Amino acid sequence: MTNDAGAPLAGASKQSDDVVELRLPADGAYLSVLRTATAGLAARLDFTLDEIADLRIAVDEACAMLLPDAVEDAGLVCLFSLSPEALGITVSVPTRSGRVPRRSTFAWTVLTALAGEVAADAGPDGTVSVTLLKRRGGRT
Repeated sequence: MTNDAGAPLAGASKQSDDVVELRLPADGAYLSVLRTATAGLAARLDFTLDEIADLRIAVDEACAMLLPDAVEDAGLVCLFSLSPEALGITVSVPTRSGRVPRRSTFAWTVLTALAGEVAADAGPDGTVSVTLLKRRGGRT
C-alpha cells in the first residue's frame, strides 16, 4: 500500500505482531460489527478513547466510500494489522468499477485527519481497498 505521494505506508507491512481478518457481507447493516471490532482491537493496543473514536469513524467512512460501488452480494474483508505502536486497517470489497476513491474529496480529507495515513488500491479483479494506519499517541 502506498500513500498519496506514492510512498509505502510505514508500519503497514506484513510483519506486524498480530493479524486479524474479519469477513462480512458488504452491507451497511453490518458496519456496527466492524466498528466494534476496530474499537476492541484499538483498546487492546492502549489507544486513547479519542483515538478509538477516531478509528471507529474512519472505518465507517472508508466503508461509506466503498460500499456504494460494491458488487451485489459481495463480501467485505477487513484486515487488521496490530503492532505495539500502530494499528493498520485494510478494508476491501469487489466493486463494479474497480476505481479507487478520489483523494481530492472532503471525505478523503476527513478520513486522513481521523486515521493519520490513508491509501487506496485497486486490484486487477476490481477489488478496491482502503488502508488506514493510525499510530498510538498521534505519532506520524
